[in-house]
Amino acid sequence: MPDSETSTVGDERRAGTWQTALTMIQEVEPPTIPAGAHAMTVIVEFPAGDPGTPPHRHNGPCFGYVVSGEMLFELEGEAPRVVRAGEAFWEPGGDVIHYQNGNNRDDMPVRYTVTMLCPPGSPMLTLVDEDELAARADRRVPATA
Repeated sequence: MPDSETSTVGDERRAGTWQTALTMIQEVEPPTIPAGAHAMTVIVEFPAGDPGTPPHRHNGPCFGYVVSGEMLFELEGEAPRVVRAGEAFWEPGGDVIHYQNGNNRDDMPVRYTVTMLCPPGSPMLTLVDEDELAARADRRVPATA
């Protein structure tokens, strides 16, 4: 059993370390999270050039972080953007179409984590059909140069 002097030294070392161990990568206004929400954290990996999941929506908010590579990220009402390794992204979920989440590079895979929340009994992801995409085309923001 360590003596009290050793314990004190260890506690002092720990006290300084935990205060500098965090790096803020994202801070957002929290969306409404339903009572009893189901949460899921997944790792998504797409090979080089893969377009990703077809247009879809989530029934609750999603929070993600790109571990390696680059993801092309596009939500309804926002221009497409590239999220690179070390950067975070989020979406509010609900009635917002997520158009793109594929690999932005054709020379390397992309890997990212996503934590998704949804109401109990609801699917985490629902694909959007062509008719709905056409009906909401005016909500899609073109890419900027």
